[in-house]
Amino acid sequence: MNFPKELKYTKDHEWVKIEGDTATIGVTEFAQRELGDIVYVEVETVGETIEAGEVFGTVEAVKTVSDLFMPLEGEIIEFNEELEGSPELVNESPYEEGWMIKVKFENELPSDLLSAEEYAELVGE
Repeated sequence: MNFPKELKYTKDHEWVKIEGDTATIGVTEFAQRELGDIVYVEVETVGETIEAGEVFGTVEAVKTVSDLFMPLEGEIIEFNEELEGSPELVNESPYEEGWMIKVKFENELPSDLLSAEEYAELVGE
C-alpha cells in the first residue's frame, strides 16, 4: 500500500498535507480499501472552525457510512467540489484527486499525528 512520506496520518485513517498555514485533508488508501466503493462524500462544515477530533463530514460507501474526523483545529476553507459528481475519486486517487477539504490553521500540529512509517505499522503494512 502507498503512504506518501511527506504526509501526516491519524489513527482514524485521515491524511494531512501541510503547505504553510493550510492543510489539505483526505482519507488514506487503507481507509478507502476498507470502505469499498465510495458513492457520496458530505461536508457541510465549510466556513466553520472545527476542533481536532470532531466530525467534519461523512463518507458513504456501498455498505456503510463513516464519519470523517478533523485531524487538527482550523477553519474549513474549501471542499473538493469534484467529489460531488465523482466520489469514486477517493477510491481511484486518495492522495491526489480524492482530497476532501482544505483547512486554515493557526495552532501547532497535534502531537498525535503519525509519520508514514508509524501509520503503516498501525495498519499492519
